[in-house]
Amino acid sequence: MLADLQGQIERITFTNDESGYTIAKVKVYGCRDLVTVVGNLLAPTPGEILKMQGEWTSHPKYGEQFRVVYYKSLVPASVYGMEKYLGSGLIKGIGPIMAKRIVNTFGKETLEVIEQEIEKLAEVEGIGKKRVEMVRKAWADQKEIRQVMLFLQSHGVSSS
Repeated sequence: MLADLQGQIERITFTNDESGYTIAKVKVYGCRDLVTVVGNLLAPTPGEILKMQGEWTSHPKYGEQFRVVYYKSLVPASVYGMEKYLGSGLIKGIGPIMAKRIVNTFGKETLEVIEQEIEKLAEVEGIGKKRVEMVRKAWADQKEIRQVMLFLQSHGVSSS
């Protein structure tokens, strides 16, 4: 039987872009220490919240780990999570400094603005029409990739 775990990616320890195999440190609500999560994750991003199913294992050298079998990516709910998510390099054209400016401008509505009123990004210092278009394209590409992965997972195909 698979165990459930939900948490926010704090940092990526290792990831193989070809296979998707990832080792990440995840902040789980109610746990003082970060949890080591291993498995095939598609483009894992710091700040991203994952709802996972898997098994607890004990690695002889690295200790207790959660081996992910299935997962679903959730939108970061906190302003801190959004800033980390946007500034992680996931979206071409937005780095940590620009992510901070965007989140400072739009707060909890940040992802809604990007999703539904992306032109408003031009209100942020340093963002012109060219960068808005770059973000629009990168956001759409990421969304498509995630939708395909969720579809495949819902039909029993793992992310590897």
